[in-house]
This record gives sequence, C-alpha cells and structure tokens, in this order.
Amino acid sequence: MKLLSALLTDLPAATVTDVRVGAFWTAVVLTVNGEKRCGLASTLRSDEHHRGGGPAVPQAGHLTEFSAGELAQMATGNRPPATSIGIAALNALVQQPSSAWVDVNAEEVIARYGAEKNVALVGHFPFIPRLRQRVGQLWVLEQHPGDDDLPATAAETVIPQADVVAITGTTVINHTAESLLALCRPSARVLMLGPSTPLSPKLFQFGIDLISGSVVENIPAVLNAVSQGANFRQIHRAGVRLVTMTAPSLR
Repeated sequence: MKLLSALLTDLPAATVTDVRVGAFWTAVVLTVNGEKRCGLASTLRSDEHHRGGGPAVPQAGHLTEFSAGELAQMATGNRPPATSIGIAALNALVQQPSSAWVDVNAEEVIARYGAEKNVALVGHFPFIPRLRQRVGQLWVLEQHPGDDDLPATAAETVIPQADVVAITGTTVINHTAESLLALCRPSARVLMLGPSTPLSPKLFQFGIDLISGSVVENIPAVLNAVSQGANFRQIHRAGVRLVTMTAPSLR
C-alpha cells in the first residue's frame, strides 16, 4: 500500500475532538494548531461482523482517546468501518489551504477533459445521466452494478481503453486504488473524486492529475447530518464545499 503509506507520512499533530460513524458517511473532527477540521469518508461495512464475527470497531466508545495519527493508521487495516474512520481522520489531517484548490466539482472536471473522448468512471455517482450527454463513451464500473453499469471485474478491459479515468476516493478505503491506477494508460488523464478523496498533493506522485474532494465548512451541521443517516446530497447542503486540486504539470 505505497499510496496509503505516503499519505500517512509527515502528518501534523492533532487532537481528536469527535468521531461519527453514520449509515452512509463517517466524520472525524480534529483540532490542528488551534483550527478545527472535519474529514469525511464513505462508511464501508463488513457482513462478517454483523454475523457475530467480532466488533467491526473494537475501540468504539473510546476513539476520542486516541491521537489523530493513531486514528489515521486505522486506514491500513482490513476491518470496515474502522478503515473508514482512518480515512476520515487522514482527510482532516491533510486538508489544504484555500489557495491550493478551486471551487470546481468533479462532474465539471470530467466533462471538460472527457469531451468526445472515452471515459472510465470507477464508482456510481448521481451526475452520471448528465455526464453521458457531455462526454464521448462513458463506462461506469461499480462493485454493485445497476442499469448501464459494468461490474468492477471489467476494469482490466475497460480502463486501458480510456482517455480519461475517474476513480472514486473510496478505493483508498478499500485498498484498490493502486491496482486501478496501474491499469491507466500513461497518456490518460486521471482524476480521483468524491468526498472520501484525500486533498493531498502526494496523490500527484502516483499518476493522478486532478483531485476532486470536499471541504467541510459547517462542522456542527455536517456532524448532525452524518449522525442522522444523511446521504451526501444532504451533507453537501448542510455545509460541504466541492473543490478540485490540479497537478503542477497541468497548471
């Protein structure tokens, strides 16, 4: 897990303030140099632990007693949703100043680079029906495919054909990001997107050209929404900003 190891290196010291594991989203609030930050990650689940295989989060009820670095290290484990907690903590730790990103969402980025081109999108996003009208060929790869989606197992066939590859940040949580990135053509424009995506320039070292993630602006409202089972549209309305960082080579 070279990508995750790189992201977990040289993190700032921080105090854990709050941890929320909602039905769909996980949030971790940290205090970094006197500043409160909130990181988000998709809540992954494991049926094994629902069937009596032991607690998915053995430390549940005591997570605010951990250091921020210890929480972030949970991302390297194999116990969902503990890995989601780790990525949410990491996302709070690596949050960039406003000078590092622009207010552009992932849909606009993919549409810009994918016009009249082959696009592979790993993960099913609400904007897909609109995006199909704005790009050439669009292949959508999904672990639980719906109508017009391809199964995740088609990645080895589809991704090498794509001029633009957009990979959900959830792949950092389930540790599949590096294998998917290895399938991209050297000439492909590669994007990582979604609220789980770490806003870290270190991702540019792994062949990613654009990073489209989220910045939580209204922490109390977002925590409230996460705790009450909100989906991302609801969390976005509660106080989340959609932003994009661009690799130096594209500026």
